[in-house]
Amino acid sequence: MTKENLNPFEIAQHQLDEAAEHLQLAPAMHAFLRDPMREFHFSIPVRMDDGSTRIFKGFRVQYNDARGPAKGGIRFHPDETIDTVRALAAWMTWKTAVADIPLGGGKGGVICNPRELSQTELERLARGYMRRIARFIGGTHDVPAPDVYTNPQIMAWMLDEYEAIKGTHEPGVITGKPLPLGGSAGRTAATAMGGIIAIREAAKTLGMDLQGATCAVQGYGNVGSYAVKLASEVLGLKVVAVSDEFGATYSKDGLQYDDLNRHLRRAGQVAGMDGTENITNADLLTLEVDVLIPAAIENQLTGRNASDIKAKIVAELANGPTTPDADDILNANGVFIIPDFLCNAGGVIVSYFEMVQNSYQLYWDEEDVNRQLDRKMSQAFAGVYKMSQAQGVDMRVAAYLVAVQRVAEAVQLRGWVA
Repeated sequence: MTKENLNPFEIAQHQLDEAAEHLQLAPAMHAFLRDPMREFHFSIPVRMDDGSTRIFKGFRVQYNDARGPAKGGIRFHPDETIDTVRALAAWMTWKTAVADIPLGGGKGGVICNPRELSQTELERLARGYMRRIARFIGGTHDVPAPDVYTNPQIMAWMLDEYEAIKGTHEPGVITGKPLPLGGSAGRTAATAMGGIIAIREAAKTLGMDLQGATCAVQGYGNVGSYAVKLASEVLGLKVVAVSDEFGATYSKDGLQYDDLNRHLRRAGQVAGMDGTENITNADLLTLEVDVLIPAAIENQLTGRNASDIKAKIVAELANGPTTPDADDILNANGVFIIPDFLCNAGGVIVSYFEMVQNSYQLYWDEEDVNRQLDRKMSQAFAGVYKMSQAQGVDMRVAAYLVAVQRVAEAVQLRGWVA
């Protein structure tokens, strides 16, 4: 791989290659796992409010379904690319496997800027996307969910369109739905909650006291905002810095979740809050904190800034925030990395719980959901850490070893590849 290649799918393949070498995968199995089993590209015509028609480009990648139906979110993003979707579908495959739930990996995306669309245009786009993929998805095939710049309302429109096309009631075809349509309690905060559990387990292995320890969170979307809230409430961390796409804010005395939200509603960004200091996103990543939580987008920790990272724990709530070059530097510097498809597995675990609840038409309360999530996340962390210690590898390689081994076993048992 070219030095500091930032193509997300090539990074995902490079990470798989390293695991395949450790596992001594047969060449045919390695080749099979390097690429998606199937992918779809389509054009979505959408009537705009001014009467014109715009054509949007969409994707859906079903990376591997050997262990169960493909599972993965749908992103609406102006910079979406097929390679990003492929990488995320690959990471979803490893994520469901490392969490040991009976699902595969998929991902979808549309190249668009949701902020430039009205609610009616957004609804038409969501329904148009579903019309393109309806024949290829379903509770036994592929189950989408919300992701970057999509939300429960968009999932509700997609669910309604799917059920109108099929003429059946199938709430389990989409997860991350609103509660009245069969969503799960605890789903909105699940990705962040899973990461908080992983940080807790990492601190135990390091003998680190989190009460009053400092934390910085990059990204203040759904995942990052809940990470700020739960880091304080559950772990006793002092969150001293937070960023969004417009900038970052810092306070050595700590930032309060409610204060941030009030300021955000008023100002439209986290920076500029009274009693805080405006800093850059780059500054946030290199602050002297105990825990750094990248919760934004890929390729944030690179070979250029990794040597300046001072955190003891990097908890990857974003997908692919750390490049392979940065991995090497951080590991050499003794930084404990909780890799993305382990750290942010809480979302897909609770999505799986949502599918189970939809199937049985029996719904759990939030306490039950979080208890089961804690059990699955703790087991997943323990399995990866045990592999790391047994094989003498870092946590990312260990997570790949656990996940790839499970997927390869399912592929072999099915007779797809000997």
